[in-house]
Amino acid sequence: MNAIPDLTQGERERILAKSALFDPPDAALADGRRDLVGMTREELGVELAAIGEKPFRVKQLWHWIYHQGATDFARMSSIARPLQEKLAERFVIGRPDPVVVQTSTDETRKFLFRFRDGQEAETVYIPDPQEDRGAVCISSQVGCTLSCRFCHTGTQTLVRNLGAPEIVGQFMAARDSYGEWPSPKGETPRLLSTIVLMGMGEPLYNYANVAKAMTIVMDGEGIGLSRRRITLSTSGVVPMMDRAGAELGVNLAVSLHAVTNELRDELVPLNRKYPIEELIAACKRYPGSSNARRITFEYVMLKGINDTDADARELIRLIAGLPAKVNLIPFNPWPGSRYETSTPAAVSRFARIVNDAGISAPVRTPRGRDISAACGQLKTESRRERANAP
Repeated sequence: MNAIPDLTQGERERILAKSALFDPPDAALADGRRDLVGMTREELGVELAAIGEKPFRVKQLWHWIYHQGATDFARMSSIARPLQEKLAERFVIGRPDPVVVQTSTDETRKFLFRFRDGQEAETVYIPDPQEDRGAVCISSQVGCTLSCRFCHTGTQTLVRNLGAPEIVGQFMAARDSYGEWPSPKGETPRLLSTIVLMGMGEPLYNYANVAKAMTIVMDGEGIGLSRRRITLSTSGVVPMMDRAGAELGVNLAVSLHAVTNELRDELVPLNRKYPIEELIAACKRYPGSSNARRITFEYVMLKGINDTDADARELIRLIAGLPAKVNLIPFNPWPGSRYETSTPAAVSRFARIVNDAGISAPVRTPRGRDISAACGQLKTESRRERANAP
């Protein structure tokens, strides 16, 4: 594995400092109670010690919150009633409010979640038609830091980062919807078996909250999803890719969408800061990638833009030597978009060229288009108040 370049340290710090400008509001409710969801074990221990409780209570509460899915302290049968009442006076076990829930004809389910400050984000459950399980597509920001030209979410400017309670809470609320508590031991849940950080926002521009949330999700005594069942998708925030790989080690997906810097500068403006060469180098450094854990390159198919035979051959050259697969995504239209979906013949030809080179290139079947839940279609009405803009 190549070493992480030392020169990126300063930039990593600048990214984190900029991210802090969009930090979520404090987790405390108006009545002063604090939300236990999203706290680490250590933070939970501090809160309990402050009210005179012993460290063993952390494990008890962790089990009830993340294994049993309890939202009411009165349900916690292993905790005596006086302590249940004491906890209820000081804490809550929160969820985002599902103000709109839509289910597609293909069983995809989209949630519009409203958070305590009134801001909203969308989450999508995508069932796998081949198996009795699927993925929860989670948002990391309200709006998006980036402005990818083909993505509806990118037309909504960043409102704020989501906090760890709000990120974890999306998955927990989806479990509520499907009745998937408690967490099975030694096996994955029947339906909600995977998390993909592919919803609204760029996860690596909200790294601290995303990392905290995923660490909670991976805890074996709670929700217990392994890092192999979590995929983080990035448009290519190169310095933070190195950090995510070292600290989280979850599966990596890269929104590539073009094979030349000239075109990617237009489609994915972040490329002007971190061009393709730097992005591919970061992929080669990503720890844990192997034939069993391939890096996924996401490639939206745009008619007459990036779908030629020459594009396919250049894509093969770019990712040669990487343990990789390519998800070919037919463009999902949205109001006002200037792009069109590549023809089925063009998509098929592109896939055949890449597959013939020994690189898996499945064509993703659009899911949830009828409820605007497909890739690149998520957007809410939340806006950042002008007076608060940095």
